[in-house]
Amino acid sequence: MEEILASELDPKFRAEVAKVIKNDNFYNCLNCGMCTGGCVYSDVHEGMNPRRFIRKVLLGMKEDALKDPFVWFCTMCERCTVECPMGVNMGAVVRTVRGNFGLEPPGFMQKVVDDTIRTGNQMEVSPEDYIETLEWLEEELQAELDDPDYKIPIDKENADFLFGFNAREVRYYPQDLQATLKIFYAAGANYTLSSKKWDATNLALFSGNDKDFWEITGPMLEEVVRLKAKELIVTECGHAFRSVKHGYRNFWKGPEFPVRHILQLLNQWIKEGRLKLDPDKIAEAVTYHDPCNTARKEGVFEDGRDVLKSFVKDYREMDPNRKYNYCCGAGGGALAMPEFKEQRIAKGRLKAEQVRKTGAKIVAVPCHNCMDQFNDITSHYELGTKNEHVCTIMEKALILPEKEEKE
Repeated sequence: MEEILASELDPKFRAEVAKVIKNDNFYNCLNCGMCTGGCVYSDVHEGMNPRRFIRKVLLGMKEDALKDPFVWFCTMCERCTVECPMGVNMGAVVRTVRGNFGLEPPGFMQKVVDDTIRTGNQMEVSPEDYIETLEWLEEELQAELDDPDYKIPIDKENADFLFGFNAREVRYYPQDLQATLKIFYAAGANYTLSSKKWDATNLALFSGNDKDFWEITGPMLEEVVRLKAKELIVTECGHAFRSVKHGYRNFWKGPEFPVRHILQLLNQWIKEGRLKLDPDKIAEAVTYHDPCNTARKEGVFEDGRDVLKSFVKDYREMDPNRKYNYCCGAGGGALAMPEFKEQRIAKGRLKAEQVRKTGAKIVAVPCHNCMDQFNDITSHYELGTKNEHVCTIMEKALILPEKEEKE
């Protein structure tokens, strides 16, 4: 057993961590090992031992803690926190250590953060390209909806909600944004997009630098006020939703307004009868993934399920699910750290096994970050399943008002 020398301990380290977190409940750690028992990845690859890491922090083993690979291997999914009898939030501890003690994020995480601060979005989409993409989508939807008067509202004041989305929906997946806007049309939504700040994502949520974090998320919340929207709705992206909620709770000093996930809005519309869906369109079995940032961390468990069950005939649950569900393996910014791809894919095996056991052919993945991981593990573990966002599944079953009137 490796010796621990008292002369090398830094008794101030845990106080420094507690000051940043503004919560010292990890002082109450019992060293019982429930965190390691609750971490489904503790025996998947080396360097995944939350119990060892938290003890290093509490004992003042600062240098050892900062060099521990767990700092970057941890997906910050908080699955271990569910099992902790003292409620120690391991994700918060890891984030604090990452961002406040001079550590350089691996991979391209910091580059994405810097690019987002510089350009306003993580994909470096120029204002001209952004507007051009929206104009193209507008033309596509005019033809698809058979409505030449259709317009995508930009900078509209006093809308019911401002829609914040993921820059990848502009750069790489405009069809996802198109499906969502089509649903808004069918619901008769009074909404707006911003011309200034539209990307709700924020990789500083994972790097742990609060100054960077607020510089990115602050403008998103300010746009709600500028445009006098009643609330902010965030797209199917777990870390975007978590980022905005975290920023609103911990840094926002402006007027109060609701911040909701799009699945919460869709569920409300279905219950109000504003959306009509064809129950015969989706014949294949569908299962649902709980993104850690949306579900376990923010409590959005039922809305996605309710939405799918409203029109999917063969819905199947993964086991375990909801707050006990497994992280996909790409949380904590893992996709921005390509040097750890082997560990990321190894973690994904557990999720692949979950999916395989359901026998489902379609996996509803309401998170862009999780989607990229699901696509990787579907290929690597030869699942033979299709991965789709809830909105893209729903769009296939959508009954448009015009079509309903013609029948």
